[in-house]
Amino acid sequence: MWIDTHCHLDAHEFGNESVAQAALAKAQGVGMIVIPAVETANFPIVAQLAAGVDNACYALGIHPIYVPHAAEDDLRVLHAQVAAAMADPRFVALGEIGLDFFIPMLNEPAMREKQIHFFREQLKIAREFDLPVLMHVRRSQDVVLKHVRQIRPNGGIAHAFNGSEQQARAYIDLGFKLGFGGAMTFTRALQIRRLAAELPLEAIVLETDAPDISPAWVHPGRNSPDQIPRIGAVLAELRAMTVAQVAAITSANARAVLPRMPA
Repeated sequence: MWIDTHCHLDAHEFGNESVAQAALAKAQGVGMIVIPAVETANFPIVAQLAAGVDNACYALGIHPIYVPHAAEDDLRVLHAQVAAAMADPRFVALGEIGLDFFIPMLNEPAMREKQIHFFREQLKIAREFDLPVLMHVRRSQDVVLKHVRQIRPNGGIAHAFNGSEQQARAYIDLGFKLGFGGAMTFTRALQIRRLAAELPLEAIVLETDAPDISPAWVHPGRNSPDQIPRIGAVLAELRAMTVAQVAAITSANARAVLPRMPA
């Protein structure tokens, strides 16, 4: 069985097909889908969606793209919701959190500072509840690493990893796994493909980020969690391994870094 460690199954692009998408993925061998929240408004949505299908679990967090509209009170809401969710076997992590310095508006000084504040406060919540984190790290690898070193959560995943080998090994040393998905399927993505081929396989997990980051054979269409087996087959080809080996090892990696994940 495969695990999709990052899928926004509640996204509006799926309309009312979210449950059907989870079923389709299960039919393709995807045994678990991790659904991260992005803002307080969708906390109950991801929890309800994960409860409604047998191959999904969820995380709670405030995504950096949603930080501009977030208020300080949202951090208090997050803390309370996490405390309550600790009794829910479908709740596995804090996320999606992190930093995005790619979008120009988010890279303005005041918004960089607000992002960093929200990131640090969420890392503190993760540390308090001994939770792993699902991290957005776009154009922000070194800054994210700096704050994770200062406020150490219980590991997690650097989602959609697109950094250097040095940065990759820094995450690994901090107990993180690296998320690889659709970007790895493009032959022109030389750096990502090299890292996918050469980094320790025990450090790699698979993800779709659906409906975004579609693989080469779907681009520019909507991504979906049933694409994980074919994405995994690309990883197997890059590493000259069998598909079964890659499925088993990446799934074990996902369960190791997200220990609350349901069986």
